[in-house]
Amino acid sequence: MNESLVLSADHISKKFCRRMRQSMYYGMSDVLRGTMGWSSCSGSLRPHEFWALDDVSFSLRRGERLGLLGGNGSGKSTLLRLLAGIYQPDAGRIEIRGNVCPLIALGAGFHPLLTGRENIYLNGALLGMAMRDIHRRFEQIVEFSGIGECLDAPVKTYSSGMHVRLGFAIAIHSDPALLLVDEVLAVGDSAFQDKCIEKVLALNRQGTAIIFVSHSVQTVERLCLSGLLLKQGKPLFLGDVRECIRRYFDDIGHEQVTHGVVPTT
Repeated sequence: MNESLVLSADHISKKFCRRMRQSMYYGMSDVLRGTMGWSSCSGSLRPHEFWALDDVSFSLRRGERLGLLGGNGSGKSTLLRLLAGIYQPDAGRIEIRGNVCPLIALGAGFHPLLTGRENIYLNGALLGMAMRDIHRRFEQIVEFSGIGECLDAPVKTYSSGMHVRLGFAIAIHSDPALLLVDEVLAVGDSAFQDKCIEKVLALNRQGTAIIFVSHSVQTVERLCLSGLLLKQGKPLFLGDVRECIRRYFDDIGHEQVTHGVVPTT
């Protein structure tokens, strides 16, 4: 892997099953086959399975910013979860140099009965931060989150906005090599959104690579230099973000014409 590369995704694919009972059966079957040392069925589809992500390849260097575009069901969130290690690919290979910070389900590791102060240390540890680093950045985390007055109250008493702001503040102070952002910049008021964007860009200037997903094309264009367009799990375009956005809108227009969608006035 090249020294400047943070991420290399090589022909990765991920499949799911549409039926719960069948999915459980396939899961147990795959575990058994792996235990016995037999080859898995990861490279082909079984009844009721579909490719959520199909043969996607790209790389990311230090300081690069990549936007993911595509309609609902295109595979954007699946790709982020593969990169975050939540899912394992059924085919292909992912290599990442450095720690990954997924801004996907912020605050998912919070304990509702613990205070905000206690959860900073808990969540920071879950993100791989050393205790001394959490302690050194503690005041910065509290200041950025804006929950100072509620710091010693149980997290279960926090509003959803406070919950996400605290999770975001902890995550961005973990010195990630790769930052995965999925719509979380839409939380809070406009002032906090701008604050989040500025912090993300500051991390990027320090060398953090960023992958950003949003339905706001304007935000993608503002944050990213390159784009990856997905459709039904397949890559359609990888390159300049403005060209990616143009092709995204062209694809939406083609879909509307194909399916007879008429804009209303």
